[in-house]
Amino acid sequence: MAVVRVEEETEMSTKWEEAFHQFENVIESDSEVLRLQSIRTLAHLSKQAPESILERTVPILVALLESSPRNSSPLILKASAYCLKCITCQGEGRLAEIVGLSGAIASILSLLQHSEGSLQRVLLKCLRNIVSFADASRIVLVREGGLEVILNMLNSSPDGFRQLLLEILSALVLLREVRRVIVTLGGIHFVVESARSGSMISRARAAQSIGLLGLVRRVRHMLVDSGGIQVLIDLLRVGDMPTKFVAGNALGVISSHVDYVRPVALAGAIPLYSELLHGPEPMGKEIAEDVFCILAVAEENATSIAEHLVQILRGSDDEAKAAAADVLWGLSGYKHSLSVVRNSGAIPVLVEILRSGSLDLREKVSGAVAQLSYNEADRVALADGGAIPLLVEMLQDESEELRDNAAEALVNFSEDRLLCDRISNALNVPSFQRMQDRLTQIRASDAHLASSLRRMSIEQLTWDPGLV
Repeated sequence: MAVVRVEEETEMSTKWEEAFHQFENVIESDSEVLRLQSIRTLAHLSKQAPESILERTVPILVALLESSPRNSSPLILKASAYCLKCITCQGEGRLAEIVGLSGAIASILSLLQHSEGSLQRVLLKCLRNIVSFADASRIVLVREGGLEVILNMLNSSPDGFRQLLLEILSALVLLREVRRVIVTLGGIHFVVESARSGSMISRARAAQSIGLLGLVRRVRHMLVDSGGIQVLIDLLRVGDMPTKFVAGNALGVISSHVDYVRPVALAGAIPLYSELLHGPEPMGKEIAEDVFCILAVAEENATSIAEHLVQILRGSDDEAKAAAADVLWGLSGYKHSLSVVRNSGAIPVLVEILRSGSLDLREKVSGAVAQLSYNEADRVALADGGAIPLLVEMLQDESEELRDNAAEALVNFSEDRLLCDRISNALNVPSFQRMQDRLTQIRASDAHLASSLRRMSIEQLTWDPGLV
C-alpha cells in the first residue's frame, strides 16, 4: 500500500508540475483570452494546488500587476489581483507573507490610486488578505506609504469600500508605529469604527488595538469620545469567546481610569463580565476577576458586582464559585465594599460552602473569610452565621492553606473583645499559635517601617532648609 501511495503522489506531483509550466507558457503568450482563462483556473484551483506550486506562481502574478502597456488591461489586472487574493488564504499565513514581500503591495497601492469600481474592490480585497494573514506584510504596507493611502481613502471613498478599508486598518493598527500615527492624525475614530462592523476577526483586532491605545492615559478620552465603550460592550455581548476575551481586556484597560469606572458599568458591563466569570474558560474568569476589582472602586458598582457573585456562589459550578470567592476576597480590601459584601447576603453563603464545599472551593472561600474577618461588623456576621466552629475545626485539616486561613481569621476573632471567648478552644492549637506569632511579627515590622519613614521625612526636611 505504501508503494502505491508513493506512486500516486509522484504522479500527482508530475501533473501539477506540468500544469505550472503550461501556466507559464500561456502567460507568456499574446492571447489575452487564454491568459485570463489560465489565471482564473489557477484561482479556482488554489485550494487544491500544492503550496510549492502556488509560491512559484506569485512572481508571475505580481509581474502582471506592474504597469506596462502589455498588462494594462483591467481584466488582466483584476484577474491577477483576485488570484493573489485566493493564494494568500492558503498556507496558514506563509503564502500571504510571500506575496507581501514579493513587491505586490507597491503595485497594488499604485493601482489603487488610479482605479475605480470592481477593479478597486478586488485590489482592496487582495490587500486586506495580504495584511490580515501576515505580520511582515503589514510592515511592508506601512513602509510603502500604505497607511496614508488607506486613511485618505477612508476620508474620501464611497461607503461601498469603507468596510474593506477598515479591515485593512484593523490589521495595520496592531503595529505600534501605526498607533502613534493614528493618534497624531486624529484617526482614533476609524479604529473604533473598525471594531463596530465587519468580520469578527477584524473586529477583534480592532478591539485589541483599542486596548493597546488605552494604555496611554491621554488617548483614553479619545477612545471614549469616539464610542469605544459601547463598541467593546457590543463585542462582549455578541463576539465569539476569543473576541470576548480581547474586548473584555480592552474594556478593563479603559475602566482603569477613575472617570470611566461608572460609565463602563452603566453601559451594561457587569452582567457581561459575570457571564465570563461563570463561563468555562480560565482566561475569561481571570479577566472578569481583574475588571470587577477595578469597577468595584465605585460603591454602586460594588453593590451590583456582589449581587452577581452571590448568585454564582449559590450555583452548582465549583470553578465559577471559586472565581467568585476570589473576587470577594479582592473586594474586601475596599472600605465601602465591606458593608457591600455583608449586605449582599454573601457571608451566609460563604459559611455554608465552608461547611459542605469541596476542598479546593473551601480553600478559596476560607481566604475570603480570613480577609473579611479584619472588619468588626463582618466578624459579627461570620460568627452569627456559624463560622467560628468551622474555622476551629479547620485548624486540624490536612490542607495547609485551610489551616492558615482559618488561623488568620481566628486570630482576628481573638482580638475582638466581644467574640474572643467563643474561640477559647483554639488558643492552644499549634497552627493558631504560629499564625498569631506571624501576624504579631508582621505588624511590628509594619509599625517599624512606618516610624522609619516618618523619621526619614523629618530628617530630610531638617537637612534641606529649602524644602521647608
